[in-house]
Amino acid sequence: MLFLLAILILNDINQLQDFIGSLQCTLGELVGAPGGKLEKPLRGPRRSNGTILLRAEELNKCKEEVTLHFRASHLDKKDFFGKSDPYLQISRVNEDGSYTVVHRTEVVMKTLNPTWRPFMITARSLCNGDYDRSIKFECFDWDSDGGHDFIGEFTTNLRELSRGPCSSNIYHVINPKKQAKKKKYKDSGEVSLLSFKKEQVCSFLDYIQSGTEMNFTVAIDFTASNGNPTSSSSLHYLNPYGTPNQYAAAIQAVGNIIQDYDSDKLFPALGFGARMSDGSVHHEFALNFNPSNPFCSGVDGVLQAYYNSLKNVQLYGPTNFSPVINHVARFATAIQDGSQYFVLLIITDGIITDMQQTQQAIVNASRLPMSIIIVGVGDADFTAMDILDGDDVRLSYNGVHAERDIVQFVPFNDFLSRGDMALSQAALAKEVLAEIPDQFLSYMKQHFIKPKLSATAPP
Repeated sequence: MLFLLAILILNDINQLQDFIGSLQCTLGELVGAPGGKLEKPLRGPRRSNGTILLRAEELNKCKEEVTLHFRASHLDKKDFFGKSDPYLQISRVNEDGSYTVVHRTEVVMKTLNPTWRPFMITARSLCNGDYDRSIKFECFDWDSDGGHDFIGEFTTNLRELSRGPCSSNIYHVINPKKQAKKKKYKDSGEVSLLSFKKEQVCSFLDYIQSGTEMNFTVAIDFTASNGNPTSSSSLHYLNPYGTPNQYAAAIQAVGNIIQDYDSDKLFPALGFGARMSDGSVHHEFALNFNPSNPFCSGVDGVLQAYYNSLKNVQLYGPTNFSPVINHVARFATAIQDGSQYFVLLIITDGIITDMQQTQQAIVNASRLPMSIIIVGVGDADFTAMDILDGDDVRLSYNGVHAERDIVQFVPFNDFLSRGDMALSQAALAKEVLAEIPDQFLSYMKQHFIKPKLSATAPP
């Protein structure tokens, strides 16, 4: 049974978010509701948290994405001591004739002649791929108290917009109330389409099904801060009763999913921070001790090599990431035609020692078909890892910014359930792999790489 969870959050101008309420229902409950429309109360901190209306509609297979660019002129003045702070609100028409907001532009302050930034939206969101379905545009004057003033509206459709800039894509912004009151009312301004661009959007599965290979590499932290593997307090402790330690659990969680996208199931497995029997310290060694062929057969092969390495090396240090990142980057550099994509899983217990070199390695790797997953195990302070995970601020080195966000950092302790390692592994896998498809697609899009047609596909 599939469940839907909706959480409503109020977002103010300062990006402070206040929880309003939530609801939970089954997918069957929504689809089975009369007209595919379900209204339910929100549960939240107050007695009355309002209601939320959910609508169900089968999505069209349309994979087109459009980029639209608008400007307006001679809009009505709404601010008593100024002009207006206009924005556009765009709504799709539903099957029952109602409208649902699908996009809002940014607010352009203190002007009656705004030019909004271009924005990208899928044709499915805009009109479910139906080029003749109505699309409503409403223009508002933004107010800080939330009481935004209505300026006017107009309707069009995607077929008309696809004509691009022309006289038919200059729209009178009409305020029906003013129009009804004033005989000489013409409009409340005009909105013009400046540009229209359409392109086919390919999904992650389109590439995989057309033959793109996912290459999975594991890199394991063998530094002394993990503790003596023979001690039950060590993060590398091998429990005789079979419960995997966090390193093994992370390998299984991520590897068991990634391996389904790898046809030969052969994974390079590396270690770093270990001292060998000859006294040398290595920050990039093959777990199977065969540098010319570091591949392990499946996830089980990686685990076996990991367990064997623990018996044959001394945990040492320091914690250097750049050697293993550069190792995978060398392979990614050689194959940039979209036929292969590389995912490096780094499992570590501590703070990076070669932070600057790691930043440089990631910035360089951001140009390549490559993603990096970092799983933090244990109770260390991983705050510094947020610098590498460029969700909020794009990573840079010596003034050069990463072309893409390719790093996802997750602390394993955030997902450890009480005594249930299987649930913890499932939650970890979901979190660490969530960004891989988007990172993958961002590389393909930046390099204008399309999925190759299958040799068995009809012409």
